[in-house]
Amino acid sequence: MVFITCLFFGYIVASAGSITPSFLNLTVVKFSLKSGRKSAFYLIGGFATLLFFQANIGAYLSSVLMENSEYITIIQQIGTVILILLSINFFRMYFTSKKKIKKVEIDKSKAYFHGIGMALLNTFAIPFYFTSISLLIGLGYFEYSIRNSLYFSIGSTAGSFSLYALYATVASKIEHKLTYIATKMDFILGCLTGVVGIGNVIYLLFFK
Repeated sequence: MVFITCLFFGYIVASAGSITPSFLNLTVVKFSLKSGRKSAFYLIGGFATLLFFQANIGAYLSSVLMENSEYITIIQQIGTVILILLSINFFRMYFTSKKKIKKVEIDKSKAYFHGIGMALLNTFAIPFYFTSISLLIGLGYFEYSIRNSLYFSIGSTAGSFSLYALYATVASKIEHKLTYIATKMDFILGCLTGVVGIGNVIYLLFFK
């Protein structure tokens, strides 16, 4: 039962994180259109491989911090500053960029390793898994152990692969939509990080 539960939550969390338009699924769409669905799957395999380890790292960090609550406030303060700085940077990028998405040619034989490289640039992955797993631990739906973390990571790998594979499969139908959203992505991320950062400031000042 624990195996199924960890797989389920891993799949759901990764699917929720992968469904939002980002540079990863935008790359999947463009690569699928240029090189075909089969090659895109190798690219996605690279994404999923690294996400497996990122989910494990997120699970470990969440367990450490949940057991050492005195560090949580310090991390919240540091995280709040980082979120506000990120928000400012995203708005700067949005208002100063030309808002034009460039297509990048990728050799088929390098698709898998290119996927790993792109996933390394996804700096939100570990914080996303850390936050999600901490929430699950707080709600009593997840108890950290190496085995449970492995199960969760397997589920998250399957979830991210499934969503990215869906993007690759329906690439021609969603490319223009993703491209439009991608031009607004910096603004959207600026708003999201700004709201979360301000929320953290209010929480730390008035409720901590």
